[in-house]
Amino acid sequence: MSSSKSELLMKKVEKHLRMTSRQLIKINTEDEVLQYLADSFRSELNCDFVGVVLNEGNQFIPKAWSGNTPSVHRHFPLYAPACSTKLLYQSLTYKTAETHGSCRLTELLKEEQVKTWFTVPLNDELQYFGFCIVGFLSNVPLLDMETHFEEFGKDMAVALSVARHKENQLKKLEGMEWISKNQSLESSLEQHFYELTYRTGKSLNSDYACMYLYNEKENCFDLQKPVYGDMEYPTQIRVEDNYILKEYFPFLEETGNPQMTVPLLIDHRPIGVLHIQNKSERPFSKEDLELLEMLATHAATLLENARLYKSEKDNKNRLHFLLDFQQSLVKKTVENDDFDGITSNISELLKSTVILFDRFMRPISYKFCDIESDSYIVEELAAEASKKIYDLKRQEKFTVRLPERNDCEFSFWVINGGENLLGYLSVNNTAAEMNDFDQLTVEMARNICSIQFIKQKLVLDTKEQVKDSFVNKLLAEKIEDQESIIQYANIFQWDIFKSHRVAVLNIALFENDLLEQQAKKFLIWEAIKSHLSKLDHRILTVPYDENYILLIPKDDESSQGKKYWRNIFRHIEKWSHEINHECEVLLGIGGPTENIKDYYVSFQQALLALNVIKKRMKYISFSLYEDLGAYTVLHQLEQSTAVNLFIKSQLDPLLTYSENKNIDLYHTLYVFLQNNGNIKSTSDELYIHRSSLLYRLEKIESLLMVDLSDAEIRFNLMMAFKLHDMYDDRMIKN
Repeated sequence: MSSSKSELLMKKVEKHLRMTSRQLIKINTEDEVLQYLADSFRSELNCDFVGVVLNEGNQFIPKAWSGNTPSVHRHFPLYAPACSTKLLYQSLTYKTAETHGSCRLTELLKEEQVKTWFTVPLNDELQYFGFCIVGFLSNVPLLDMETHFEEFGKDMAVALSVARHKENQLKKLEGMEWISKNQSLESSLEQHFYELTYRTGKSLNSDYACMYLYNEKENCFDLQKPVYGDMEYPTQIRVEDNYILKEYFPFLEETGNPQMTVPLLIDHRPIGVLHIQNKSERPFSKEDLELLEMLATHAATLLENARLYKSEKDNKNRLHFLLDFQQSLVKKTVENDDFDGITSNISELLKSTVILFDRFMRPISYKFCDIESDSYIVEELAAEASKKIYDLKRQEKFTVRLPERNDCEFSFWVINGGENLLGYLSVNNTAAEMNDFDQLTVEMARNICSIQFIKQKLVLDTKEQVKDSFVNKLLAEKIEDQESIIQYANIFQWDIFKSHRVAVLNIALFENDLLEQQAKKFLIWEAIKSHLSKLDHRILTVPYDENYILLIPKDDESSQGKKYWRNIFRHIEKWSHEINHECEVLLGIGGPTENIKDYYVSFQQALLALNVIKKRMKYISFSLYEDLGAYTVLHQLEQSTAVNLFIKSQLDPLLTYSENKNIDLYHTLYVFLQNNGNIKSTSDELYIHRSSLLYRLEKIESLLMVDLSDAEIRFNLMMAFKLHDMYDDRMIKN
């Protein structure tokens, strides 16, 4: 080639290089820069192929290729240490390559019969990106333009840096714009995780990206799926006593490695981490760290907003659900008189076993859910809870655990109506494990149960009023409206034509405060009444003046005799002592009825038996009328003026004297007569000396003007005592 032609060609190539350098600066992305370079070189130099090869993780990887030479291209990527180190900072040609030692690139070009070739390093003295290779399959004379090509390589390296910077900036902007505009709060958390990891991986040109969030309850970091890229990560990273993040994520905020992690912070509190990784050894730079931190800040804010939005939405839905639940419970109170529907609904909502107890800690309704249905559990639970009530007075809630059952830990809540204790709501779940909505559910359930208790009480009070009217009519001396009484009996499903006994119960408390006494007697009676209804639903109970009436079927007595009544009384005594161990109960039982008119007679007989027990036989506590002996004959006497005068004439002086003196001559005479006039037995029973007894007997004879050794006199006095026992003291004093 002539000198003039060579100069013209060099000027043409030099001009092309300058134009290409200017054009490269205008291009925004790395891929566009590299492909433009390859295409422009090939078209201008009329070569067979042009390749732009970058050094990534000890691998020479062709990033752009122009020309149809698959035989050459197929050898890439090349292992960088197997090639000449001068490729990155010096131009090589087919002539000079062999002088620089063994090189795999040179070898493969020979193998593929590339006759002419040269390389241009891509570096800016700070970064060594790679090289550009130009090849001809035929022999072509090369011009002496190494200096020009090397300068162009530096310009190209600058253009590549600028393109990469622009590309990173564009990725940042794209990531930020996507986070700001495209992520809806309505999206699911899984969608958030997918988009965040995908955008992170794309923005930082990493092969993998994932996110871990801290699980405070389990004290661990949980992997949030899906992740970006096909790589296996531990699904859970346990946090031990050490809470330093770097112990679990060694590449935390570190550059220069193929992995990098940054924390997700909300109010300076870490909620998780964002992690990226390359499958090659390409390290992440400081700029990558800045971008990752920016993405993490936006991601943390977005996740927190999504969490708050979801929480607010869930709360709203839960509140609507609770309102529906409340309406459902109220409907149950309207439709049904029992608590089964209520406990079933509560159990279904809380996904737990629910037991409802009355104020005496007796189960009235339960629904088993999370433990095996077992009536013994209910009984044991009631027993353990009763101990707690005694120890923990005035507490709104408490916890009970059955000693031998790990799954039986129950929380108890008190159900009040006004200031009155109505019952207890128990759930197989500790209050500490319940969230705010569970607590709100329990409070709502307590209120509904309270309403149901009050409703039942109103119904029962109404029934009690009707029952009072019914019993008053039934026990009247003269039956005025028999048909009305029968109708009343039908209301209570009570067979009035069966044989019954009328019993009168007396509850005595040694309490000075009258109001306090009445309140305690009411509680005792409520307990007795409730237990009796469970023992035998056929027993009718009603308060009557200062006593209490029991109408008890006689048919059970037929097979057991007096033992039946002893068991009834022992039960009543036990139930009353459970409420107040200082109370005293006495029971008088009238004779059996054959028809409606007999109820009055049985009632009077029961009153007589009770009166005799109170005055003379407290030691036996209960008695049937027919067991009173002579009292049953005397009871046939009418309560006339003659009877009253007889009692007064026989006993009035002693009653008057005993009221004003410390010596009870009335009682002394009664004990003397009961002991058939035996001085020793009488003095022993009265705990007085023989001489003191003789003095009292002389005083009695003086007051009554009688001779106590006279059998007739002693008979009259004993009859007067028995008549006085049967009738009220007020009759004697009038």
